[in-house]
Parts: sequence; C-alpha cells; structure tokens
Amino acid sequence: MAQAKNLINQATYTYTDSHNNSEFQGISSQIDIQPIQLIDPQGRILGCGGQPLSDYNGFSVGLYDTNPNDRTGTELGRLVSLTPTEFPDLPNNNVARGVQPNTTNSNPYILKNSSEGQYNFLLDPSKGQVTPGKTYILVVNPPQNSIYSQRRIKISILDNAGNTQNNIVRYLAASLDGQPISITGETSYQGTVVLIPNAELVGLNLFAFEFDVGMCQTQQVQIIKTGDRATAEPGDTVIYRLSIKNKSDVELNNLVITDTLPLGFNFVSKSVRGEFEGKAVTVTVEGQGATIILRTSVPIPPGKVLNVAYGAQLSPDSVRSSGRNSAIVNAQRMDNNFAVKDGPATHQLKVRPGIVSDCGTIIGRVFVDKNFDGEQQTGEPGVPNAVIFLEDGNRITTDVNGLFSVANVLPGNHTGVLDLSSLSGYTLAPNLYFRERNSQSRLVRLEPGGMVRMNFAVTPAFHEEVKK
Repeated sequence: MAQAKNLINQATYTYTDSHNNSEFQGISSQIDIQPIQLIDPQGRILGCGGQPLSDYNGFSVGLYDTNPNDRTGTELGRLVSLTPTEFPDLPNNNVARGVQPNTTNSNPYILKNSSEGQYNFLLDPSKGQVTPGKTYILVVNPPQNSIYSQRRIKISILDNAGNTQNNIVRYLAASLDGQPISITGETSYQGTVVLIPNAELVGLNLFAFEFDVGMCQTQQVQIIKTGDRATAEPGDTVIYRLSIKNKSDVELNNLVITDTLPLGFNFVSKSVRGEFEGKAVTVTVEGQGATIILRTSVPIPPGKVLNVAYGAQLSPDSVRSSGRNSAIVNAQRMDNNFAVKDGPATHQLKVRPGIVSDCGTIIGRVFVDKNFDGEQQTGEPGVPNAVIFLEDGNRITTDVNGLFSVANVLPGNHTGVLDLSSLSGYTLAPNLYFRERNSQSRLVRLEPGGMVRMNFAVTPAFHEEVKK
C-alpha cells in the first residue's frame, strides 16, 4: 500500500490569567496536507502447488473494468486507467511513489523473472476506484503457445472499502474459470470464491494449471472412453474402456469415475477390470440405475495411465436410446488436495434394431358371424376364451371381446388353428364369399415390422328358432 503520513505545521502557546492564576493552551496556526493515497491490491502468480514457475517471461497481468452492457459482470471492458507512479519518488512533482515491482503502475504489467511472479496495481480512491460496488476483472495472460491458460478473477469492492483505521480495502475475489484462487494467507473460502480481508498483506495468489496446447481450458487429468464396437443390437454386450492419464506435475489419488449409460444399456457388475502398468488393480463399483460410479485408491504418478474396462448388455429398450455413453473423472492432487476433473468423455454406439425391428404383430378376433361374410359387423359379438394354436405350438386365448394379439413375431408365413373344443356350443361359420375361409385354420404372411389380421368366424352349433 502506498501511503504517506499527514503533514502538519503548527505552533502552540500557553498563558496564565493574572486574575485567577489559571493556565490556558492554544494553537496559533495549523496546515494539514492530505497526500495522495493509492490502495494496492497485490499478489503473485504461482504454480498449482504454490511453487514459483520456472519462467515468467511473456506473462502479463491486466486489470479491466467489467463490460457495462454485460449484466452478468463477467465480460471484459476497458483497461482500468491507473494513476501513474514513480520509483524512486521525486519530491514536489505531484507523482505518487510507486511500489515494487510495478513501480510505474503500468496496466497491463509485464512480468519478469526477477520479480518471481509478483505483481501489483495501485487503485486511486480520489477517482472512485475503491468505491463500494466497484467491480474489476484481473486477467493473467500466458505467453503465446504456452502450456498455461488464461485466468480471470473477478474482484468486487465490499462495503467497508473506506476503512480509515488501517487503510484496508476489502474485496471479494471470485474465480471465473472455476479454479481455486489462493492456498495461503488469512482467507475464508466458499467454493472457489475467496474473501481477502487485507489487500496489502495477503493479496491474490494465482495458480497456473497445465493443459494441452490448443485447449481453451486447463487440464490436469484426462479421460478417454472407447468401445469394442461401433454398432450393436439388443442382446449384444459392449466392452467399454476408460483410460485416465495424469497430465499434472504431481501424483493424483482418490480417483472417482462417474459413467452414465444410455437407456436400455445394463451394466454387467462382474465385468469390471482395472489395470495399471500391466498389473491388475482393485476397482469398486457403486450402481445407481444408469449412473455407475467406479472408485480406486491407486495413485497415478505424472504421465501415467490407469485403464478400467467393463461390459454393458443391450436390452430391447436400447433401440430407443441415443447410444451415447459419457464419463467424467474426479481426482485430487497429492500436494495440496486440490480437486481436478475432466470430461465428459463420450462414446457413440449406433444401435441397430436387428431382429427386434423385423418382428411384427398378429392380431385377430373370434366372433359370431350372422350373415356369413367372414367380417364382423355391428351386432356380431366376439367370443371370449376361444383358443388359437400357432404353428410353433403357442396358444392364444381371446379376451372378453373375442380379440387376441401376438407381438414380436418373426416375419414370414404363419398358421393359426381355432380349437373348436374351447368353444362350447359353437362351430365354424360357413363363408358364402371366400371358399378358403371355410377351413378351421388360417394362413397369413407377416411382413418385417408389419401387422397382419387373423379372424375366425363361428356360428351357434344349434340354430335358434326364428320367430315370425
């Protein structure tokens, strides 16, 4: 924090009243000069484990206003116009004294290896830059083609920013990329949001996370999901393989893999296998319907890969699913217990309906045919509990309305025979129009995925007397 003491020039005097011998003291004159006060939010860019980076060349830190047209307060506006400073301080030039390492209060500030990642910006209260409710975004830009990604920290000035006792500016710092902000200092955490009560003593500590070149976000662990086939049918078993690679600089432990299966994919619990460096490892399973949780206590050193495989069997419901299977991995760094994650990693399986899609349905009815045309009209009731035998020996019984149906029937020719012994008091009704329907059996041809009708017309065995 850049601050100079108030300058006071004054003379005091005392005198004694001769009448009552009382002594008085007074001030003859006073000049109170209030210097420029600049509030200094400072910090240091560190590695994920709190260690300095090996090279800071090309890194820059900038302080931005938020975009006034963005209601979320997360988009960048203009660079904050900071009050220029100097170091060493030259007297009587109305330029405030700067603070190491950013002695000129440049914005953005270009880091050097000599500063070991330290940076600072001086805010000017006279410009309203520490007014409660003021919001900034601190941006750390790595060099081009760096293994590090850009970081953004949102800083909101709190209500007691004008605390005059210690000249402390309190502010709320929230990570906009979901990564933690600080691992040291007197802070109270709420998720990835940090309350920093003393900008001069604590400051912000920013962490650099590893990630693959070309990726837009950090990545310390990587999960890849593959399957043993690209297409499958109901009844098939698919073998999935999960490869978890440690891409950080420390050991990872407490691995938890959450795998979400599509509709109709049934997890085969006894199929789980784990492998690390050619040796089998123990993987525990927690099943919650379509969500499978896989855990292992095996630590993964940097650059190493853990493989987990399991099987899932497709049910007929799988033809209605997307066939897309996704998995995420969560782990912890050994050095600071920070949580790392990656995913979802997906595998797209094309589900072919197979034999299920070729199957069709046979529907029909057994009814009393009063006009002997072989078709049911109004006033011709159905006959319940009639039995029809199919060519494979299966039997079907009609419902209370004389209706029956058989689903998932293979396409092709099928024969049904009416069991007259199940129809007490009825016999086959003669057909006056189609000679082939005078048979006790019916031959139908079922198309793939189609539907065919198989009706049986009956008549009372003893004709009722017709009233004249």
